[in-house]
Amino acid sequence: MIPLLAALSVLQLASGTILETYEETLVRNPALLVLVPVQIGTAGNLASITCSRLTTQLYLGTYELHPSNPDLRANVGAVFALAGTVFGVVGVAAWGIGVALGGTLGLGRVLLVSLVSGMLLAVLVVVASVAAVEISYRVGLNPDDTTIPVVTNLCDVAGVLILFAVVSLVV
Repeated sequence: MIPLLAALSVLQLASGTILETYEETLVRNPALLVLVPVQIGTAGNLASITCSRLTTQLYLGTYELHPSNPDLRANVGAVFALAGTVFGVVGVAAWGIGVALGGTLGLGRVLLVSLVSGMLLAVLVVVASVAAVEISYRVGLNPDDTTIPVVTNLCDVAGVLILFAVVSLVV
């Protein structure tokens, strides 16, 4: 686990470096500043929940990586339903806080940034969670030990990249 955790720490440094390049945009738009930790944290939470559920299914013998698996489809559906709901509420809240802090971004733009980046993160959560469980199991590692640190770190780094890619297109 030490090499894996060391590699994930390096990824976290990359995420911070990327975040620093957008400092001016964040200061100018407080709603976006509010979105950063919430988007990343929510994606990590969704990934942790998904990995836990998939790992439990693996141990119960009900996990099968196949589109016809109703348990897998239910988990994927739950991730997207939660993401759509949570990232919508987060977008509205970020806009309200941004306005209170003197921001000028409109509700539509903040909500669009939150929902688009959130749903892209949901896709990443599903793919990364399934891949982490599959790879961990196939190489003989305990998915309970490896999947959550991997997917949460990946969501941190990719979350920053996805959020600012969407910001670059929308704002």
